[in-house]
Amino acid sequence: MAEIIQRDGTWAFDGTTVRITPGLHRSVPLFRQTYGEITVPLEAVAGVVYEPERRRGRLRLRLREGADPLLQATGGRLPDAADPYRLLVDIDRSGVAEYVAEEIRHALLLDQIPKDPTKAYLLPGPPVPVSVRSSDGTVSFDGAQVRIDWADTSERVKRATGPRIVAVGDLVQVEWLPNTGYEDGFMRFVTHETVFSKLPPEKDPYALDLWGSTRRDLLTALVATAVTSRLPHPSARGEGEGEGDAGFRDRPPRAPRVPPPADHHDVLLRRLRELGELHREGVLTDEEFTMTKAAVLRGFR
Repeated sequence: MAEIIQRDGTWAFDGTTVRITPGLHRSVPLFRQTYGEITVPLEAVAGVVYEPERRRGRLRLRLREGADPLLQATGGRLPDAADPYRLLVDIDRSGVAEYVAEEIRHALLLDQIPKDPTKAYLLPGPPVPVSVRSSDGTVSFDGAQVRIDWADTSERVKRATGPRIVAVGDLVQVEWLPNTGYEDGFMRFVTHETVFSKLPPEKDPYALDLWGSTRRDLLTALVATAVTSRLPHPSARGEGEGEGDAGFRDRPPRAPRVPPPADHHDVLLRRLRELGELHREGVLTDEEFTMTKAAVLRGFR
């Protein structure tokens, strides 16, 4: 067993898995503490390196492309401090860090682990249900459906469309960009019908506009990862390019639509009137009005 315990967290390698446990110190980002312990199988590892510096060093674990839904969902855009595959190491523990890195490298060589992309996710992602309250609303995922409930501070156009409920089978991908504190971020749920939508995040009823607390908004990556882990693997989508729906043959079946109760029609008419008012007031352009109206109608089919 090769193990290093730091204020930032603990890495333990038993020859087959790297167990990464976040530290409990207040300096450890909320995202890492919430994501919790990660067990990385050796076959998911592409490499490991220890980077010594004057006061502190860093252990970095590099995973094979396509192995981890977290990295797939965030696209490498997690802030450095929130990256669970990075460990800050006190300078007096650099020898231990080098030993852990060498043990992992030796096992990779001994087991002849390839470095090429994987054909399936080798890590499970966060458990469900998962729910996060962001600056733009609350997003929840139960393993089958995504639900967005807008906040009072959300744009009028979003509040007019009402809650969004999207089945996994209707999704193509999740797009995620963090709120950096200098520039807003977003999380967009791309469906088969909205894949070409050009609505900005603040007006898109399928997107959360992340503009508030960077610490809190970062937790939306939990939902993005949980959803991504249940979508077809990128390798399956790549193999199916140019073959219509064939590339999505592993996609979960769409849930059958249940006819809405009669009072839902009153809600639909009210929301359409609200959208019409926003259009007349110039809040929505012609294109935005058309796209948003279509989104509302889809939600009531």
